[in-house]
Amino acid sequence: MTNPPELVWDVGTAYDLFISLYTLHHPKDFALRGAWAVGVRSRLPTAEREFLQEIMEFFHWPADWVYDLPAPKDAQTAIDVLAETPSAQRVPALHKTDPNTAWGQVLLNILHKESWTEQAEAQLQRISAEEQVNLGKKPQRNDFRPWLKWWAQSAEFGERYLSALQEYHQSFFAEDERRIRPALTAALTHAQNLADTLSLTHLLEELSQGVKFEEPPQTKKLILAPSYWGSPLLFYGMHSKEHQIILFGGRPATASIVPGELIPDALFNSLKALADPTRLRILRYLIAEPLTPTELAARLRLRAPTVVHHLHTLRLARLVHLKFSVEGKKYQARREAVAHTYELLNSFLDDDSLVDLGVGEEESGE
Repeated sequence: MTNPPELVWDVGTAYDLFISLYTLHHPKDFALRGAWAVGVRSRLPTAEREFLQEIMEFFHWPADWVYDLPAPKDAQTAIDVLAETPSAQRVPALHKTDPNTAWGQVLLNILHKESWTEQAEAQLQRISAEEQVNLGKKPQRNDFRPWLKWWAQSAEFGERYLSALQEYHQSFFAEDERRIRPALTAALTHAQNLADTLSLTHLLEELSQGVKFEEPPQTKKLILAPSYWGSPLLFYGMHSKEHQIILFGGRPATASIVPGELIPDALFNSLKALADPTRLRILRYLIAEPLTPTELAARLRLRAPTVVHHLHTLRLARLVHLKFSVEGKKYQARREAVAHTYELLNSFLDDDSLVDLGVGEEESGE
């Protein structure tokens, strides 16, 4: 048995600068109201809004790049560092492209030639398929063409991406940053306290509110940082060959992604998940034993993608454990989460300050 990795702690709102952008463009994946997400995106000028809409299909969160930022690792620091980076180098900088890998060689060659070919696309498809097989997944074909296009036009990408980040920061995130910063600090302190009493696998299960690992991540150093916008999901990344980074949920159970929203996300998502008869049947099965999506699909006589959709909803509601094993992903019900939903509901109904605020809002609306 290998030694567990050394834990390295980090915190910074710059992580959420990027994760919030991704969340706003994929609201269904995070149980976020689509209309509100559209409203936030509409604050951006048309050019920046359309550019982000295009690249968010393939451009995710550069967690390893954020980790290397100087303190205080806030949004303005990220924008300043990016502005100091030459435009054409912003894409490889954000993705820490390794020239010693086959993947990195293909992309850096495109960057140098400022063009891409069908052969390069085929190479990436082959590399991607091999990686999926190594992870025990069924190979799927991905559309790399939009990604290759911007690697070939890296200088333009760098300019437009920086402009989009600046506009997003000015129009929305600067204000939201002040809201989420205290929660991130509190989440980091809570996680560090848990680390003093729990094994690493149990620590990750607690921080993720449901993800179980059979054994600790195989890395020398494990970097852990909280994310407000990503709760309760985990975000993985490799900082180097020997350093792995995980962003864990840092949003309190009593809070919401939407600023000013009175109903906590954890409560709303749980009640919504429990209100569906198929998901209730799934929980009944998962109370008895852990099951894979395929096994559940057979028992429910539903298509596997439909079951996966329901399981994702239950996962966002923190109502199931997700276990990674040699058999694939297995799910099991979290009885304690159902009890916690009941506690949250009672707390919400008994909060007099929320009642007073709700009356004021109704009267002002009239």
